[in-house]
Amino acid sequence: MVFSGQPIMKRRDILRASLTLAGAAAMGVAAKSAASRRVRPGEPGWPSDEEWSALNRATNGRLSRVSLPKLDGPDAKTLLSNPFFIGDEPGLTQSSGWLDAWRSSPSAYVVTAESPADVAAAVRFAAAHNLRLVVKGRGHSYLGASSAPDSLLIWTRKMDAITVHDAFVPSGLSAAPVPAVSVGAGCMWLHAYQAVTVGAGRYVQGGGCTTVGVAGLVLGNGFGSFSKAFGAAAASLLEAEIVTADGAIRTVNEAREPDLFWALKGGGGGTFGVVTRLTLATHQLPDTFGGVNLTLHARSDDAFRRLLARFVDLYATNLFNPHWGEQARAGPDNRLQVSMVFQGLSKDQAAAAFKPLIDFAGANQADYEVASSLEVTGGPARYLWNAWALRLFARSAVNFDSRSGASWTDFWWSGTSGEVGAFWHAYASAWMPAALLEPQNQPQLVDAWFAASRHWQVSFHFNKGLAGAPETAIAAARNTPTNPDVLTAFALAIIADVGPSLFASGAPDPDARARADRVKAAMGALRAAAPETGAYLNECDYFQENWQQAFWGPNYPRLAEIKKRYDPDGLFTVHHGVGSESWSADGFTRTG
Repeated sequence: MVFSGQPIMKRRDILRASLTLAGAAAMGVAAKSAASRRVRPGEPGWPSDEEWSALNRATNGRLSRVSLPKLDGPDAKTLLSNPFFIGDEPGLTQSSGWLDAWRSSPSAYVVTAESPADVAAAVRFAAAHNLRLVVKGRGHSYLGASSAPDSLLIWTRKMDAITVHDAFVPSGLSAAPVPAVSVGAGCMWLHAYQAVTVGAGRYVQGGGCTTVGVAGLVLGNGFGSFSKAFGAAAASLLEAEIVTADGAIRTVNEAREPDLFWALKGGGGGTFGVVTRLTLATHQLPDTFGGVNLTLHARSDDAFRRLLARFVDLYATNLFNPHWGEQARAGPDNRLQVSMVFQGLSKDQAAAAFKPLIDFAGANQADYEVASSLEVTGGPARYLWNAWALRLFARSAVNFDSRSGASWTDFWWSGTSGEVGAFWHAYASAWMPAALLEPQNQPQLVDAWFAASRHWQVSFHFNKGLAGAPETAIAAARNTPTNPDVLTAFALAIIADVGPSLFASGAPDPDARARADRVKAAMGALRAAAPETGAYLNECDYFQENWQQAFWGPNYPRLAEIKKRYDPDGLFTVHHGVGSESWSADGFTRTG
């Protein structure tokens, strides 16, 4: 069976499709309620060709079988290192898998949705036929949320419209209008930034990687480089349009179905339905954005411990405020690598913040060498995502989509190239409490950071902890389901290891498990300073223990109740998503 082209819909076709879908729904509901597992191709209950054709007609010809692109041709290596190419393929995901966990696998069929009606038709069809259903926008889930063989995929890639509002009021609310932006579920953050910042001279809080989808980041309550100033992404959510498991298209906000709206602000993607549109508040754009890079090398372990202590004190004194974000890394090679960004400061002000650390290293040259001198860059904030400016003044910082016919404004940061097609060996995260920055507690933090760095490189992502942010940003984040540990964390610690893409060929690195063990040992050592804090939903261990508590803390029971209310049969299931404890790891068999 082949679906091609856009069929001309006749009245009898519409009637036939409606009757087929309705009949399937009527027969399927009773069967589904008793079913303990989803059906796979070739099994009894798998839709017939006629039933698939009915779905194709109901979605205006947007159903197709999923096929993989050629992965062994002369251009394959180049294409598979391009996140725009991967994002344009329904059978690929931005990560190629995770050691002993999952491998990127195409669905059986895909509905390339272009409207909420397309999504609703696919949702009803999956529910009626007891199918495994997955949702993909840009496909960036490290945990494989948008990858499942033998499933029906709803792909929102083409739902990428952007509308910038000078004054927006959510439906049913009498609040004062605010500047905002509405984006389709398939929109990537690069395009949102280009519309809001480059085009309108304002800022929307999103993710750092340009090709990450807006919907997935918001649903996980993600962070960007400047979250220490503007808060987590979901805290700016004003309204969402979502198709729930019953096929209803709902507009939700603080006034309309507020519980479901709250759940979407960090309860996880692919869990409560298919989001088709989001509206986010925008913020006044700072005058400047900039970056700071510095690498210092200690000549001994003892000197390295003292270097970490000096940096922690510097951070607590000069950098623990809304102006600063991104990260500092410490590893077994006794190097402290600082790659931070700033907003609202001049380059001179940014350089001055690091002068005490530079002076410390300079006064102890027998113990330290400057492996990479302090580099401070910056400029008008409006140019950060301006493709012309980057081509002219920062060409080495970006990679452009070089495919024939690609938009000349599409790029990704060179520093994120290692994640394109990544095969994860291990990944772990932990919120680091701001109390550790108090002078009496800094030795505990330094000891744990140093001990962890003996095993593997440990990064503190300062923009992913909200302690030190404005009170307005913290208050807004408090009204989300995310583990409240984020509110009092000065950073999110991330320890990870990644191997090359495994799309085209077979086995992981021979030492992958040994490297994964070192990551685990490093997190164990770091946990001496923060033994009970949670982890970040979108960037965490696939094998996270007590994940309900780690991701959502005391908010999980409320999320579970909302899940049961809107998706009682568990149509939407992802790994370690709300309600997934009732399903097998592959999402096909109900276990509870």
